[in-house]
Amino acid sequence: MSSESLHASATELLTAWQPEAGPDRSLREAMLAFLGSAPNGCLREHAPGHITASAIVLSHDRREVLLTLHPRVGRWIQLGGHCEPGDETVADAALREAVEESGIPDLRLTPGLYGAQAHPITCSLGVPTRHLDLLFEIVAPPGAVPVRSAESADLRWWPVDGLPAGADVLLIP
Repeated sequence: MSSESLHASATELLTAWQPEAGPDRSLREAMLAFLGSAPNGCLREHAPGHITASAIVLSHDRREVLLTLHPRVGRWIQLGGHCEPGDETVADAALREAVEESGIPDLRLTPGLYGAQAHPITCSLGVPTRHLDLLFEIVAPPGAVPVRSAESADLRWWPVDGLPAGADVLLIP
């Protein structure tokens, strides 16, 4: 991994992403400004905040979404996490995280940015920070059976129109 390649990929994705006017456009501009001032902003070590890679894992027919009950957050959320050594791009990190956290091989990454979110959190740094999530759509093969990892209190498929109460997931119709 190079800080430069991750930074370049995040900047390229956000520049190409053209959400409609409103909160998403404002978030896009804020993330681009953040990256413009934070050359190491894709690394976990950047304590003021950092880009993270999130995966909206959908079933092959896109009727269900795979969510994890995150032990630290205490809510159902999408899969994902920090960029790691070996990730050349933020998309690479999202796909790696999705495979690691779902136990499902042969996941397929849809090109481009699905969306973005920002969350205040105390992550593995142990201090309050902000996760600036870049979200990617990832599609599972037919018959995919998830296997819960140690990073999850629970892991299951949910109907896209029947998410659990309190879920913090961005689903774009």
